[in-house]
Amino acid sequence: MTNNEQSTPEAPENEGAVEGVVETGANNAVSPDVPSHGELTLLLEDARSKADEHWDQVLRTNAELENLRRRAKQDVENAHKYALEKFAQELLPVKDSLEMGLAAANGETDAAEAIKQLCEGTDLTLKMLSAAMEKSGIKEIDPVGETFNPEQHQAMSMQESEAHAPNTVMAVMQKGYQLNDRLIRPAMVVVSKAKA
Repeated sequence: MTNNEQSTPEAPENEGAVEGVVETGANNAVSPDVPSHGELTLLLEDARSKADEHWDQVLRTNAELENLRRRAKQDVENAHKYALEKFAQELLPVKDSLEMGLAAANGETDAAEAIKQLCEGTDLTLKMLSAAMEKSGIKEIDPVGETFNPEQHQAMSMQESEAHAPNTVMAVMQKGYQLNDRLIRPAMVVVSKAKA
């Protein structure tokens, strides 16, 4: 083969390849899927306005959360600060009664009459205090005659007894108290045991 014969077949292939590139380039320029410059500008403006709206929503939400945190913190502080307000209001009449009883006993010239008034006043005041404690959920533990319960009682001593079954509370040295079924002070008791 000569050089002319070899070059002839290559020429049509190169021409076709160039034509294919030109055609592809021409098709891309005319393609309807690619938006125009004006459409891109509108899409960008729309995206910017949505981004601005979302940013405003984020700022408002953050401000609302901060206000909610501040209010919750204030509520917790007030709850701690004024938790005993109701109980304090219940105790004020008790204090008033004690003060009036002392004033009446000090103003009395007859000692026997003063002691009598003081005893009556103290009894009424104790009833008022017990009622105030019950309203606040404080319950007295006075377990005389009950079986010893280590969750509510503290044994101060054990004594042999024929009159009581073993492990029974014979006497209470100091009453215990519960606040809404939670022990705040165990009852100090004397517990019976069997004779040796």
